[in-house]
Amino acid sequence: MRTYFVFILIVFALWSCKKTSVSDPSDYISFSTDTLSFDTVFTSQGSFTLPLKIYNPQNKTIVLNSIKLLQGAASPFKLNINGIASVEEQNITMQAKDSMYIFATVNINPNASNSPFLVEDKLVVSFNNRVFELSLQARGQNAYYIVDSTLQTQTWKTDKPYVIIHNAAVDENQTLTIPAGCRVYMHADSRLFVLGTLEVLGTKKDSVVFQGDRLDRTYFGGKDYPGEWGGIYFTSFSKNNIIQYAIIKNGGASTKLGTGSFIPATIQVNPDSVLSAIPQLTLKNTIIKNSFGYGVISFGGEIYAENCLLHDCSASVLAILQGGNYNFLNCNFLNIPGQTLAKTSHVDQPLLALLNYYDIDNVNYVSGNLSANFTNCLLWGSLSDETFINKKNGATCSVQLSNCMIKQQSSLPTFVTQNNNLYNKDPLFTSPSVLNFVPKANSPLIGAGITLSQYTKDLADKTRTTPYDIGCYNH
Repeated sequence: MRTYFVFILIVFALWSCKKTSVSDPSDYISFSTDTLSFDTVFTSQGSFTLPLKIYNPQNKTIVLNSIKLLQGAASPFKLNINGIASVEEQNITMQAKDSMYIFATVNINPNASNSPFLVEDKLVVSFNNRVFELSLQARGQNAYYIVDSTLQTQTWKTDKPYVIIHNAAVDENQTLTIPAGCRVYMHADSRLFVLGTLEVLGTKKDSVVFQGDRLDRTYFGGKDYPGEWGGIYFTSFSKNNIIQYAIIKNGGASTKLGTGSFIPATIQVNPDSVLSAIPQLTLKNTIIKNSFGYGVISFGGEIYAENCLLHDCSASVLAILQGGNYNFLNCNFLNIPGQTLAKTSHVDQPLLALLNYYDIDNVNYVSGNLSANFTNCLLWGSLSDETFINKKNGATCSVQLSNCMIKQQSSLPTFVTQNNNLYNKDPLFTSPSVLNFVPKANSPLIGAGITLSQYTKDLADKTRTTPYDIGCYNH
């Protein structure tokens, strides 16, 4: 009898010292959000993963009877619960004041809709004879998918976006026309190769947009993250390319194809082997921004550009190597991290590199005749010297800067022709933090350019006054 009594006392003591899991009518759980929402997800492509936390706010251990999707296996959403991929898990123990992660993805089936559409489900947690629900939502978007394709002459549609997966190439002597309002999304590391001709024909009202296909910015840590895709690659055989009223952003990933690797650049132009009176690439009223590497890099190519904005690149905004022919009018070349929303790190490379050669190694190089003219252009960044201009023997080098604003403390080379330029004056943008690069009323850019007959409006479609302001925006 004494032994039995001692045993009872021990059991009672242990029971009284342990936090009980017995439910109280007031017990509850909470979620880290009231709705788990995915932004636009392309059909059949699957989404990134979003995290969700469930909290036990009680000072005791609890047991969740079940965690499940309301639609079960038919749901477009998929869960990972405590490291297990499942549509339902039961009898899950949570310690006092503890939490647990659930990870969710979504894969949306195609349908007949051209516009974005909503898919929904609910996460259902049973506990304490109560049901706790959390909404799951995602916007689906059907698209035209281009997967490792060689494109013949065609004009793309505007009813649905295009998604390029892996790579696409415009074949030699063929033309790809992308009309106003078309949306082009590039899968991770994908590139568009142009062997023939690319015509991007946006308008002020309906720009053509190139960007990565992960549309929920939280996947990359915020809006406009660089390096989401590769870039546009103009080969030596391409000709008569035009890009107007386009926004090309978040490219410049360092991609590999086969055994070779590509220079990280949003736009790359190779030596022009099809010489004609028409430039190899014409850029008009176009924005190129947030490149993981170079904004535009050209090896002996031919580029004409007017009213363009190139800004915020981890490497040079514009790199011209191995010569070529170039004419830039009323363009902004900017690299000002800390003053914009950009997530690039402009540290050691000036925004403009201008060379009549390309170094193969420490001894050998390839050179080409260079003719480069910059008129009414703004070259401004965070470095003391934002240009690197140099030449080597074996090829000619003609560089002219006229009526430009330049961030440059050091003297430019003597072979550079300089006419009526301004140096190291604050351009006084309206609000660079929100990418408003229109000059303020007291900006030194106003009226410091020369009047050009090729165009009468700025990038914002505002009529230019005479004399023109420096840069792509008129005050």
